[in-house]
Amino acid sequence: MTSSEQDLLLASGLPIFFEIDNFDELDLSPTDNRHGQSVRVWARSLSVMQKEAIVASARSGKAWRLASDEGPYLDGVDSAPCPLSFLTTGMVSSYFNEIQALARQRDINIRDLVLIQDNYYTMEGSALRGTMIGGALPVDLEVQIDCDADDAGLNELLVHAVHASPLNGLMRKVHESLFTLTMNGSEIGVGEVASINAPAEKDPGDRFALISAGNDTGRHDELIRRIDKVAVQDGVAGGAGTSLQASQSRQLHVRARCRLRPDGVKEITQDLLSPLGSRFRFLSDETEEFGGQDAAPDAVTYMSAGIAFCFMTQLGRYAKIVKKNLDEYKVIQDTHFSLGGASGRTGQPGVADPVETHTYLDTSEEAEFARKVLDMGERTCFLHAFCRTELKTKIKIRRT
Repeated sequence: MTSSEQDLLLASGLPIFFEIDNFDELDLSPTDNRHGQSVRVWARSLSVMQKEAIVASARSGKAWRLASDEGPYLDGVDSAPCPLSFLTTGMVSSYFNEIQALARQRDINIRDLVLIQDNYYTMEGSALRGTMIGGALPVDLEVQIDCDADDAGLNELLVHAVHASPLNGLMRKVHESLFTLTMNGSEIGVGEVASINAPAEKDPGDRFALISAGNDTGRHDELIRRIDKVAVQDGVAGGAGTSLQASQSRQLHVRARCRLRPDGVKEITQDLLSPLGSRFRFLSDETEEFGGQDAAPDAVTYMSAGIAFCFMTQLGRYAKIVKKNLDEYKVIQDTHFSLGGASGRTGQPGVADPVETHTYLDTSEEAEFARKVLDMGERTCFLHAFCRTELKTKIKIRRT
């Protein structure tokens, strides 16, 4: 089975990932910065599975163009990482930040550190009957480390560092995501999902045509790249087209391996193990204020982009399964995180607010379908399930 989609990311002529060097000219307003790290995502569909986003941090003022695609399991082109990889990448990058920062504060010398993180999700039920729902499971984190701390001190360091991550705020409480819905340019009431209880943000139109990547093409090519393309396999678990089945009972598995390069930038290798997906390499870095070099997107930028991309995949996937018209869909999504308890020197566990998403649908169908798309998008989105599920990260230590 080969993809029926055109590769619009490649056809655009732009690098797939880059820092936007003219964000101030786009007339886009970042969200308010409630807890120290707030991120606004403007994302739009290019095809059923290809999406692009402008992701802007209210703290740093930086904005990045990121993109997502799906592999053969969803009949995607596989030109960019899947949505789930962005959250896993941001999450393991955040844990790395907090472990390093807390070790420095406790005068623990880390000579070597590698993190291997496994995220698991579930999909159960029937899309046609409206019973399909996504789920999120506890996270496994293996810490491979060479350091001065004894076993008790190391265990305490890692537990406190995990709690200090900004994402801890989404994991340790149940957060019901909030939405508005705009159909064909007019705001309408939402269905079963919770409402933001405020007017929808104004649809910014097509600002993507105005963004500039600058001239540093070598840097763009290094930010995110595919390093191992998955083979198309028909008739096997997790193979071509399997995630488009109308009824499902399956578990997904994403793995990331994070290490520090000699230049201080984090390098994350991501594998989609189930369903069968390609391997991508990400770079992640923090701003100079928090010990980085501004060389790549920071942890909360990746996490926020992943939530938006995953939700959008489910919108397009549901419309494709039920064979209904959905010409275009866009979101403006706001996420609000605290600073890291160690990296931001707050000394507190991470805090986060519910995700707020303004959804824009262009369709020739009735309003009932628009509401159903939104409801099913939230129900089947793995990362909104991550938000509404209280989760723990299970730590395994291996001294190197």
